[in-house]
Formats: sequence, structure tokens, C-alpha cells
Amino acid sequence: MTGDQTKEPDLGVLAARVLFSVQRELFGALAEQGFDDIAPRAGAVLAHLRADGVRASELARLSGQHKQVIGSLVDDLERLGYVERGPDPADRRAKLVRPTERGLLQMEAAAAIMRTIEERHARALGGPEYAAFKAALRQVAELQSETPGRDQAG
Repeated sequence: MTGDQTKEPDLGVLAARVLFSVQRELFGALAEQGFDDIAPRAGAVLAHLRADGVRASELARLSGQHKQVIGSLVDDLERLGYVERGPDPADRRAKLVRPTERGLLQMEAAAAIMRTIEERHARALGGPEYAAFKAALRQVAELQSETPGRDQAG
């Protein structure tokens, strides 16, 4: 940090502002709908959960979190009744994380809330501009995920 408060915020600062603001709105609205027992950190699992299930290793890859973190989050969500673990029909040695009925209801509610948030921003920026923004942000996210982290450096 340079201490220069007039400097344009960098990518990390802007990304964090968007993430935390969206999380506050999403999880606040979910709480109002009765899903008040899940914390924003559970989003690393919930954002990538599929109705037909997904392996924990895939959740880790998609979220960028370590497998141990995902395992802990899945444990928490399982205790809360949002997910269950079961055998993967494609490979009986592997387990899938599947949403329960409550998990499916939460997924539907979250999708509706996110549509509302995205529609608001698309109206504010204009549809084509918002689509271009999302495409550019997706590209930056993909490029950033390809960049080696400190664990992989020298």
C-alpha cells in the first residue's frame, strides 16, 4: 500500500468491493427468505453446486479454494441440511456432493436474487455494456486463475 489515497483502486480492491457488496446483498436476502444459517464463506460450495451433484475436488478447482477448506464447508453444509454426500455413479470410489431438498430451494432463491442484482446493473450500465463488462471480467478471472500462486513459485 502506497498511502496515496488519490490513486485509482487496483484490481484486487475493486474485485473485493464487488464481492463483499454482492455477498452482503445475496446473503441478507437469503436470510430474509429463511436461509439465515449459512455464512458467505459457504458460497465457495453453493455457487458451484449442481442439482445432479459435483465432486469436492471439482468444487475446489472451480472455487479456487483448497480441498481441505471445501471439505470443511461441505461438512458444515451437510450438518445444516443443505447437501449430502453420495456415491458417484460414474465412479463408485468417488463421492458426489448433492443438494438436499433444502439445498435445491436455497439454490433457486440464490439464482433469483443474483438475477435481480445482475438485471439492476445491466439497466444501470446498459445491456451491451454490462455484457461486455462480464465478458472482460470473466477473461481477467480466467487469466488470473492461470497465474501461478506463491505456493507454486520457486
